[in-house]
Amino acid sequence: MNRQKSLVVFYSRTGTTKEIAGAISKKLECDTEEIFTADNRKGFFGFMKCSYEAIFKKLPAIREINKNPASYDIVIIGTPIWVGTMSSPIRTYLSQNSEYFKNVAFFCTHGGSGGSRAFGDVENIVAKKPLAVLELKQEEVREKDYSQKIEKFAEEVGNGALNICIRDLRLDILTISK
Repeated sequence: MNRQKSLVVFYSRTGTTKEIAGAISKKLECDTEEIFTADNRKGFFGFMKCSYEAIFKKLPAIREINKNPASYDIVIIGTPIWVGTMSSPIRTYLSQNSEYFKNVAFFCTHGGSGGSRAFGDVENIVAKKPLAVLELKQEEVREKDYSQKIEKFAEEVGNGALNICIRDLRLDILTISK
């Protein structure tokens, strides 16, 4: 169980990233926020639009969010990988909200590769080192072969949260002793 107040924020065009977001949220007993675009992303043309936006780092319109990320100690960001980088709706969410993040963790799903590049892009936008990262291939999700990786990710997020509490406690003690 995670004692820090956490939020899993994700975008999922096909449901793969949503499945992992649900598993992480269940494991950490935390809230979720699904990001939705203002337009339709279904079918071949939706796929092509998503690819174009990812390549050119476009910021599509997203629907209003329901949960304020400033209210959470940890925001866990999940994205599918499109053309080797994060999804454009997540890029929009990050550009609009990263200043409110206290601590972050990242996860992604993909058909082949691109996770480490996407994690680097996310880290650059949010200007914070993640407490943990998780990269899952589409086939691992399809075959439900991800529980051990989710377990490890949740443990790393929890350890990161514990380290944050210890650091904050030390700062409080230093402040009191002055």
